[in-house]
Amino acid sequence: MLIRTASHEQHTEAENSTFMSDMLGGRLGVDAYRRYTEQLWFVYRALESCSAELAADPVAGPFIQPELARTAELERDLAHLGGADWQTGLRPLPATAAYAARVVECARTWPAGYVAHHYTRYLGDLSGGQIIRGTAEKTWGFERKGDGVRFYVFEDIANPAAFKRHYRELLDALPVDDLEKHRVVEECKRAFALNTAVFRELGEQFPLSA
Repeated sequence: MLIRTASHEQHTEAENSTFMSDMLGGRLGVDAYRRYTEQLWFVYRALESCSAELAADPVAGPFIQPELARTAELERDLAHLGGADWQTGLRPLPATAAYAARVVECARTWPAGYVAHHYTRYLGDLSGGQIIRGTAEKTWGFERKGDGVRFYVFEDIANPAAFKRHYRELLDALPVDDLEKHRVVEECKRAFALNTAVFRELGEQFPLSA
């Protein structure tokens, strides 16, 4: 609750970015969706490349749950969107590179900070991410829960509501003192700001035609 309250402004700014509003409004082409999915791949590769090393960590370890892993699904979606050579010439946007670098930095030096990024991404995928999936299926004709939107489909989580409840219990039980909790909250706000910066650069690449 502390995180949700403290980061409400940053969360709202990310959700209401021009790029996301245009994409969810069906006003952008599938190329914009593909470019967005490419940026997600860089972020999740950063998140999940460190998971094996953090699995035994007393702070981050409980959050490393294989049913959340998204990299393989993103790669399947990108192969559907861009063909077998989808990685050829692929580069992250500057904001995406900064976002991924911060995730890796936290994973290597500050496990509680990594948890902040883990929370803002995966809980968002399980919640608002489903809206994006529905829009993508409707707007660009992807098969329901099929290739192109598999990133948003958590096949190994039978009850998302119960899973999110348990995840929040883990967050409440984070073995850190009050000062560290404050730092985690601030890192959550930073995570939303990094995400918003990605949306801003995507918006510059895909301005809505008049």
